[in-house]
Amino acid sequence: MEREKILKNALAGDINSFQTLFAEFQNQLKTYLYRLFADRNKVDDLTHDTFIRAFDKISTFNQDSSLKTWVFKIATNLAYDHLRKLKRWPADAQDQGAYLAIGTEEIQRSFRVVHQTSNAGAYEMKEHIDFCFTCISKTLPIENQVALILKDIYDFQIKEICLILEKTEGVVKHLLNFSRDTMTSIFDNRCALVNKNGVCDQCSQLNGIFNPKQDQQEQRMKLELVKESSKFNRAELFTLRTKLVKAIDPLHSSGADLQDIIMRCTRTAIGEVGDFVGSAQGKAD
Repeated sequence: MEREKILKNALAGDINSFQTLFAEFQNQLKTYLYRLFADRNKVDDLTHDTFIRAFDKISTFNQDSSLKTWVFKIATNLAYDHLRKLKRWPADAQDQGAYLAIGTEEIQRSFRVVHQTSNAGAYEMKEHIDFCFTCISKTLPIENQVALILKDIYDFQIKEICLILEKTEGVVKHLLNFSRDTMTSIFDNRCALVNKNGVCDQCSQLNGIFNPKQDQQEQRMKLELVKESSKFNRAELFTLRTKLVKAIDPLHSSGADLQDIIMRCTRTAIGEVGDFVGSAQGKAD
């Protein structure tokens, strides 16, 4: 009853009541936007813009869906305005980031400083797998990326995604199937955790750099993804990967700052941002 009263007050234009309801899913909204953009600088601004736009339009909320779904639709539409200006990422974006870091002492030093001084500068392989999932998801067209993340990471129902994307159920299911197949194929060919012939073992290599005293194989074997990889059921491995990603908060995890600076290096390498050093200093300021 209390929540119904708060909703009624929010619909009547009480901003404090709306803030109370918005706060229930605000962090989830922020991590959703981060997964779409891979850019912390966009998250707070778009979350604020979403709040303002939703409150301004609250009288149009007809309760055909949950308030959360309605707000995520507004956030998604705002995100589109920015994302459509960006190019889709290449599948080897992480490789390009690694080459840039290896060849740039200043970037390596930035990594070390964050790792050694930040409260969120720890390195865990599972967090880098989350990082990897974000990078690979950004190879998809925007609608596919949105549908996949909403369904497989945030557990939105198909009908809710239909409302958010303004698509039919058949179209949304097609978006999801295409996205899963595409990402699974990329992981099959790239990820050494699921395929011994995979070209990418970055998560293990970085663990060796940042946690040199740990036994690398022991850390790998702690991951359910590695334990199940010998069976190599593509769909099951992808599901295991999404379960791992769901459990990571990319903005507040123990290694969030380290993964973010690695992400900025990757974005610099593929040309999405022009100057790693300048963006890193701007973030610090």
